[in-house]
Amino acid sequence: MANSVFLPNYTIGTDAYDAIGAICHTFGTKVVIIGGQTALEKSIDKIKASLAKTDFILTDVQVYGDDATYEQVERLQAIPTVQEADFIFAVGGGRAVDTVKTLAERMAKPVFTFPTIASNCAPNTAVSVMYKATGEMDGLFFLNAPPKHCFIDTEIIAEAPSVYLWAGIADAISKEFESAFSSRGKTLAYTDALGVQVAQNSADRLMTYGKDALDSCTENKTSFALEQVALDILMTTALTSVLVDNDYNSNAAHSFYYGSTVVEGCESHLHGEIVCYGVLLLLTMDGQIEARNRLYNFMRRVDLSVSLEQIGVKNEEEVERILDKALTTVDIDCSPYPITKELYKQAIADLEAYHQTQS
Repeated sequence: MANSVFLPNYTIGTDAYDAIGAICHTFGTKVVIIGGQTALEKSIDKIKASLAKTDFILTDVQVYGDDATYEQVERLQAIPTVQEADFIFAVGGGRAVDTVKTLAERMAKPVFTFPTIASNCAPNTAVSVMYKATGEMDGLFFLNAPPKHCFIDTEIIAEAPSVYLWAGIADAISKEFESAFSSRGKTLAYTDALGVQVAQNSADRLMTYGKDALDSCTENKTSFALEQVALDILMTTALTSVLVDNDYNSNAAHSFYYGSTVVEGCESHLHGEIVCYGVLLLLTMDGQIEARNRLYNFMRRVDLSVSLEQIGVKNEEEVERILDKALTTVDIDCSPYPITKELYKQAIADLEAYHQTQS
């Protein structure tokens, strides 16, 4: 059976939107823009200025909704101006982009992404994380290919609240560790092996440039460090995601995050923040203590959460609920050994004990 691979493409820089005409011209003339409310406010003037230099017709600008749910997808799909468009611009963060990616796939329309924050790799992956109206994870929606192109305006990224870059760094760190762990001991085909290899050393780069990138973002300035970190968040992780079989794409760190969506106290914490805590658990569980300690020290340096209390988990009953949900996810199905509740609990206990020695 033939295997087709479609890789993410990107343009990055303070003038990234100037490339819209050259890159999108083969996909039609009518475009609809859909994104988050704040994201659109920050980017729409620059996008419209670029569109004004082309022959494209802007059919509408729509706010995607308030979460990545199938209800929002169906609402958008029923809008005549969305139906009329030849292609779609998805603007904003992960949940906005995932909603529009799912919409575009269902409508068989090309989609181009415009991340206004560097918080995760959603703008370049062929999968959307969908949620229920309650906020609990609903499941994964798989696309036939990633978006056609990603336009990364580093000025807009730098002017966004630094908390999103902070969470993006945390989320991206997981890719190297989870892909290597999931694929350990497996005989990998070329594409899977390439995908796992792409992520190697990305955690080191993120820890090397992370603090300087965050400082740049806090000062609303573009910088070399900011660009390197943004590319690891938005591109490196996405390249691994689209190359590897989904079995090797994530593991116990993401399962823990998905588990945390059932606990109210975790709702105020960003995806990447909890995923990175999950990486600490994975490394502890797997006996990679030197790597765990280095990551722990970096996380402390940039104020990422390193304990249950810091991610909003108050008691053992909440831990049980998180782990019960985590164990239902497919992320841990492909592991070098079975991931059990007991392993999670022991890793949590060991990490909490280590944290106490460092406090």
